Amino acid sequence: MKTTLIRAHERGLKDLGWLQSNLSFSFSGYQNPVRQGFGLLKVFNDDFVKPGHGFGLHAHLNMEIISIMLQGQMNHKDNLGYTEVVEKDWVQIMSAGSGLRHEEHNVGAEEVNFLQIWIEPKLQNIMPRYQRRQFPEAKRLNQLVTIVSNEEGQAHCWINQNARLSLGYFEAGQKVTYALNPLNRCVFIFNISGQLNISDETLHQRDAMGLWETDIFTITINEESRFLLVDVPINH
Repeated sequence: MKTTLIRAHERGLKDLGWLQSNLSFSFSGYQNPVRQGFGLLKVFNDDFVKPGHGFGLHAHLNMEIISIMLQGQMNHKDNLGYTEVVEKDWVQIMSAGSGLRHEEHNVGAEEVNFLQIWIEPKLQNIMPRYQRRQFPEAKRLNQLVTIVSNEEGQAHCWINQNARLSLGYFEAGQKVTYALNPLNRCVFIFNISGQLNISDETLHQRDAMGLWETDIFTITINEESRFLLVDVPINH
């Protein structure tokens, strides 16, 4: 098994006052030649948006974009006709495909925190689509729950790539075993809160680890923890 670590303090930072983005990989003005993504996972931003602020209308093309709401309320409006508000425990995806435009703003009273994730698509120039699902934390205790997959279904969001995203919310003392195909697959683990042990390494809050060339690994929960697993191909 091969691993790479990204400690919380090692991430890039984009601070605009109203927006603080903690960047695991090169993005916008932050460029790190040794962190250009992880497999087909190209962007992983831990974003904080102050009330009354947000992102104006902008375009995306041929990218699978996933937002995982950790705190607050954010609106979503796009040229596909969707206008709605998402909040904690909601996950939304946009398969940008041949192109779409959207905007999002903090419409609540508290700071918004969400994870912004970009994954390269399997097929180019597909018809754009938007989807959202809710995953209440109370129903996820001591479970690893699939929130995004390439398979269509009612239980999760689906995207245009052979990828799987899973949320974990576990009590101290639990162990989680995860299996993957060692051929052309890698997993990025982001520890949202708490403390984990993986392969003799301890992950504290907002630390991350990438793993590849293994078919199985175990996550040991040292204290109550919330974490995300992103399982993606290494290459197209």
